[in-house]
Amino acid sequence: MGRKWANIKEKKASKDANNSRIYAKFGVEIYVAAKQGDPDPHSNQKLRFVIERAKTYNVPKHIIDRAIEKAKGTGDDNYSELRYEGFGPNGSMVIVDALTNNVNRTASDVRAAYSKNGGNMGVSGSVAYMFDNTAIFGIADKDADELLESLMEADIDVRDVVDEDGQAIVYAEPEDFHSVQEALKATGIEEFTVAEIEMIAQNEVTLEEEDLVKFEKMLDALEDLEDVQKVYHNVDLGE
Repeated sequence: MGRKWANIKEKKASKDANNSRIYAKFGVEIYVAAKQGDPDPHSNQKLRFVIERAKTYNVPKHIIDRAIEKAKGTGDDNYSELRYEGFGPNGSMVIVDALTNNVNRTASDVRAAYSKNGGNMGVSGSVAYMFDNTAIFGIADKDADELLESLMEADIDVRDVVDEDGQAIVYAEPEDFHSVQEALKATGIEEFTVAEIEMIAQNEVTLEEEDLVKFEKMLDALEDLEDVQKVYHNVDLGE
């Protein structure tokens, strides 16, 4: 499990270095979640999930509040949730999740990011079957065995709990995200280094230097797109 977390950690660190971009993307995601349901996170599970994720990226409260207030208004911005699947150099696979108010623009931008960097966009289902949808939590300065024992005592099932880089990493079923998170909070945990639902590759590939450079350029191009919310892949990025 360690390599899986390492890839997620590296992606998160990369995004943390681009605050304005990640704040803008969370603003859209929070707006959509609030617009589609109740703008109160206590009664809107999807909105609560997005806000919890936003907190792990240190998104300021005023940005969260502004997006919710916008959703309460009379605005009629219509967003579509889209998933694109494709291939990078030498057996690498990439999944892109997007929120867009212009499907044609987003499809064109994503296709270009693939093709200009040694990849190509595939059809729906061509890649996703090689990934597992997984809830993942990171808790600093916690022992994995003690945490697993606490979850078992609370009758909470998880896939695995492991120690990695001085913190406990919990893997669970995506539909159990909220129950696992509440059980973790009940043990006294107040902050998470990560609280996500991720598409984790079943098997990773290692790319040679030239292919790795192309692949990383493709990742950067995809993550830089305004409409792209998440990018998943099966490449071991190393340290």
